Amino acid sequence: MLIGGNQTALPTFILLGLTEDPRLKILLFIFLFLSYILSISGNLTIITITLIDSHLKTPMYFFLQNFSFLEISFTTSCVPRFLYNISSGDKSITYNACVSQLLFTDLFAVTDFFLLATMSYDHYVVICKPLHYLTIMSNKVCKNFILFCWVAALMIILPPISLGLGLEFCDSNIIDHFCCDASPLLKISCSDTWLIEQMVIVCAVLTFIITLMCIVLSYIYIIGTILRFPSAQQRKKAFSTCSSHMIVVSIIYGSCIFIYVKPSAKDEVAINKGISLLITSVSPMLNPFIYTLRNKQVKQAFHDSIKKIAFLSKM
Repeated sequence: MLIGGNQTALPTFILLGLTEDPRLKILLFIFLFLSYILSISGNLTIITITLIDSHLKTPMYFFLQNFSFLEISFTTSCVPRFLYNISSGDKSITYNACVSQLLFTDLFAVTDFFLLATMSYDHYVVICKPLHYLTIMSNKVCKNFILFCWVAALMIILPPISLGLGLEFCDSNIIDHFCCDASPLLKISCSDTWLIEQMVIVCAVLTFIITLMCIVLSYIYIIGTILRFPSAQQRKKAFSTCSSHMIVVSIIYGSCIFIYVKPSAKDEVAINKGISLLITSVSPMLNPFIYTLRNKQVKQAFHDSIKKIAFLSKM
């Protein structure tokens, strides 16, 4: 969440990436390129469908639309740059580009966490207070929730970023990562980074714990309510409503937990880079498939859109 320093003495950084093996680089480029295209197309499809289909004009799909936008923004903030580095062999990144990448990746990531918590509350209202759903989750409330997610994320990332703008890099400009990230940047700084490191840890842990607690509490009430439903069909339908969100939450939070369960100092950097790659490329690619394959309304809206396009093309 931070970067800064003596721009005159050190105007550029070098991103080491993931591998120096030429064959692995080719495979990595193909994998990243395909996953990025699938991620962009999949999330754009969800945004388009939720915008044009009248049956999807509900708070649940409004949040899903914003989540897809965040996924596009998050993966775009790192993957295209990495693809360029692999294809051109140019591993350098300017100070300003590094600042921008770090700022936007952190902003989108933290906003993502708060939005996932908001979506869990939306599911809680759907299941536990269905008669009051449209009153509680009005358009104004939904927009305020989205605004809160962005403002909360900004408030969390700005303090360490502000402190980080004073960092100096005297001895090394080599970042052992494929993108500008807080941890490898702090390791190469010759400034005293103790306070910033503590702030980064506190901000990351607070974001993780606060949002996870909101999600867990929502699902405790949801599961308790579902288990009291009289028929198995009702219970199945209710669980189906939440299943896509629960899978996405498991993937994202599970990956983050794995990063912070340090295996060993020797393997830590390589494993963290690998998991970061999965979070920035694979997760945004999978999410559209998870939501469409497990959601009958989205699947139906997608099929209706295809039929309309096919009909118009024949005219």
